[in-house]
Amino acid sequence: MKRELKAQKIVNILEDLYPETPIPLDHSDAYTLLVAVMLSAQTTDKKVNEVTPALFQLANHPQAMANAPVEDILECIRVLGLAPTKAKNLKKLSQQILDLHQGEVPESFEALEALAGVGHKTASVVMSQAFGHPAFPIDTHIHRLAARWGLSDGSSVEKTERDLKKIFDRSLWNKLHLQIIFFGREYCPARAHDLSLCPICSWASTKKRQQEEAQAEANKRKRSKRSTKK
Repeated sequence: MKRELKAQKIVNILEDLYPETPIPLDHSDAYTLLVAVMLSAQTTDKKVNEVTPALFQLANHPQAMANAPVEDILECIRVLGLAPTKAKNLKKLSQQILDLHQGEVPESFEALEALAGVGHKTASVVMSQAFGHPAFPIDTHIHRLAARWGLSDGSSVEKTERDLKKIFDRSLWNKLHLQIIFFGREYCPARAHDLSLCPICSWASTKKRQQEEAQAEANKRKRSKRSTKK
């Protein structure tokens, strides 16, 4: 199947499954979304949503976060991965927003990516979901599924982003990236996943890919059994 036809079929399936795409991170404005997305690195959205109520009670705008002691910020987010670094970056990026952008979250990729702790993926989420600019943020779900579906080769997140932007219409990017995330969580996990039974992998992935993943999963189970016996 040609990529264009495959992409259209994927869009139709995802639109049927997820006609509405609420942002999974709790927030109230561009700043709190920026903070939540930055915190989500190497942890789950669910865990971030558990800590942000206390964090936003402490500080929910740049001035309050910049004024807050790093120790207090850290106490709110301690359970998250990389918490000490994230706490320092939250304080620093908030001060940068005050000093460089009059207290407002900047509306450009370049300015966002210049903030402490903000990478391209975080900037893409803020640009797309807070400001409505077309972007295709690539998280682990999207990177994995794009390779499984034969839409990219999985060599890098940068290449996955370029490939998906070429395949899908620009008008779909902002919604589609959330739909793929939802699909990955519900139907297409990284492990213990039978591609032949998946609503999309079953026809989008090659037989070779299905066999490779099945073999890799079998090998993992064998290693686990040997480890248990020891």
